[in-house]
Amino acid sequence: MADPNQRDAKLIQYLSEAYGKERELEMALQADIAMTSKATYKKRLKEHLKETKAHAKALDKRIKKLGGGGQTVASLVGKATAMAKAPIHMVRGSGEQEKLLKNAKTQFTAEQEEISTYLAIEVFAGKVGDSETAKLARDIRREEERMAKFLESEIKQLATATALDEVPANLRRSSSSSKSKSTKRKAAKPKKASATKSTTTKSTAKKSAPKKAAKKSTAKKAKAKS
Repeated sequence: MADPNQRDAKLIQYLSEAYGKERELEMALQADIAMTSKATYKKRLKEHLKETKAHAKALDKRIKKLGGGGQTVASLVGKATAMAKAPIHMVRGSGEQEKLLKNAKTQFTAEQEEISTYLAIEVFAGKVGDSETAKLARDIRREEERMAKFLESEIKQLATATALDEVPANLRRSSSSSKSKSTKRKAAKPKKASATKSTTTKSTAKKSAPKKAAKKSTAKKAKAKS
């Protein structure tokens, strides 16, 4: 097979980088699944692991079609990176919920990186006339976006659970109570200003009453003389 031309060589480069990331995430997901106890979260991680493996397979197939070789090096680099990170995932956080929260944040960051990678490949491929690569990148990006959306929701739930686990109930209530009191004080200020304005208006009205009466009296005297 002839060497890839300049366009295809650049596409192979970008696709190979994406392939290496998919292999890294495959290992990371396996480690996170093993330490996740929450059923719904674990189920979604397993689903995304299947998607991730499918992404790597599709990328490898497209790379070969463009004239690239096997992705052994990229695969090994991705796996080595994931294996180096795995022990960190096991010890992060003081409690189970916090550990899951930190893992979810890491996964969310990885998804955002993948989304940007596939968006770049999609646009680049479209600009150089490779509609097949552009479609592949778009399809994978949409799956990564769905996973990122799930993780965003999961992070909110895990952050709430961590707050309940890590912060005593009396401190959580105290914080809410202080905020409520502060809000009430701020709301009370406009009422005082309104009351002052009302008092000032009444006072002005009282002062102006004698002047009006005097004007009327002068007008009557003027009429009487005429």
